Amino acid sequence: MAKLQKSIDKRNALIKATIELVNNNGFHATPMSKIAKMANVSPATIYLYFENKQDLVNKTYVEVKAEYTKYAFENFDPNMPVEAGFELIWKRIADFKLKECDNALFLAQCDNTPMIDEYSRQEGIKHLQPLLDLWQRGRKEGIIKPLSDYLLYAYAINPLSFLMMTEKRGAFKLDQTHLDEAYQSAWSSIKVCS
Repeated sequence: MAKLQKSIDKRNALIKATIELVNNNGFHATPMSKIAKMANVSPATIYLYFENKQDLVNKTYVEVKAEYTKYAFENFDPNMPVEAGFELIWKRIADFKLKECDNALFLAQCDNTPMIDEYSRQEGIKHLQPLLDLWQRGRKEGIIKPLSDYLLYAYAINPLSFLMMTEKRGAFKLDQTHLDEAYQSAWSSIKVCS
């Protein structure tokens, strides 16, 4: 049992080191040797858990995306009214991005790089299914604009990454008023005008 836990700890250390180094140096300036050193394992140990750097980054992405969406949908009930469900999910996503800044920053970088393969992107999208289902129901009920999920995500969710980055740089301090205004802007961008 102790051997299994030690193996899990090593793998987790590699994931954590990957996130930190990619966030600080970018994908291409993060060699496997640096990841191993930061994780305090031999470089050969990485290959017990991952085929190569691409596999390590893809699996890290899918794991972080799973944590992100688990957090986002924790209190979500698929039978909620569309607006209430969207507000709950949006606010949980905002909370994750502000509290789990390293993970959120890693995901933001992954969304903007060809380093993540299409299979891993599709796995990441599967984790968003409750939100996609909510939007589909909202379109059917005439509450959500008849736009693609990609456009809805771009208008309603992606601005949170921008706000998180500006706060991380110290250029802007998000307070509750800003978050409330950001939510209203997100909702207004996707709801059908009545």
